[in-house]
Amino acid sequence: MERLSFASESLNETEAFLSSAYTPMRIGGRPERTGTRIERREARGLTVDELAFDYTMAYDAGCLERICLLTMHEGTVVDTTGGKEEFHGPGETFLIAQPDRPYTGEVRAASYTITMFDPGLLTGVAAAPGPVRLTGQRAHDADADRLLERTVAYLRDDVMAGPAADEPLVVAGAVRLLAATVLAAFPHTDADSAPGAGRDATSDTLRRAVDFIEANAHRDIGLAEIAASIPLTPRAVQYAFKRHAGTTPLAHLRRVRLARAHAELRSADPATASVTSIAAKWGFGHFGRFAAAHRAAYGVSPVSLLRTRR
Repeated sequence: MERLSFASESLNETEAFLSSAYTPMRIGGRPERTGTRIERREARGLTVDELAFDYTMAYDAGCLERICLLTMHEGTVVDTTGGKEEFHGPGETFLIAQPDRPYTGEVRAASYTITMFDPGLLTGVAAAPGPVRLTGQRAHDADADRLLERTVAYLRDDVMAGPAADEPLVVAGAVRLLAATVLAAFPHTDADSAPGAGRDATSDTLRRAVDFIEANAHRDIGLAEIAASIPLTPRAVQYAFKRHAGTTPLAHLRRVRLARAHAELRSADPATASVTSIAAKWGFGHFGRFAAAHRAAYGVSPVSLLRTRR
């Protein structure tokens, strides 16, 4: 994981940093107070930034080429793109701009979290035959906003703030979770099934997908990689799991990884191993959720299982 800190009271330095960290950007106005603080954590295509500005800053920015979410904590951000005025305040998570469009606005003495990832992940998570695009910048409702805020907090405080950020499977799972949450929370283009997806959802498709998962559970794989291994559309693979196994490809992948973690706990030396590190190795970044899943599957807590090795 890469970490970066920035603090300055110079508008020129701030403009240069924002332009290099996000997209070419021009800061307008010359306020009396100009304090800026930014903390960045970045790993495997996921960027989580914490920003605070103690003044009003107008901006005119180029295309980000990424999904960029702002989760507001204090103050106000005003989106003025295209001559409109959209106000965003504490408790809201919104899309700052479409990835391929420039944007303008003002930050008014605000603090917020920025979360960014590759827009192509939306298509992979949706199992769509073509590119998926967000069609709105605000979440559907207050419940969707709260779900986004909780997901961003999990990524910021649990995944990217600790040693789990150095585990590839944890970060990869977190990015896919964020993409899935964004699809659930924001309006987006329709992800219709590809022609023939139902016809291809055979038991042989299921078998080949399961074989691929078993052989590659230790790698950073998702629905797109599973489907490409057959090869069929992601939607066809989803249908095969639903029709013949009553589950989803990613749920099966999680069960396989849970089984691998369980086996490793059973054979590990408690003097040198830890439950947290083994869980993270297999993609479980939240200890409480891992412990609950392990107990539900095997009837014993992972801590107790490791201790019995003494």
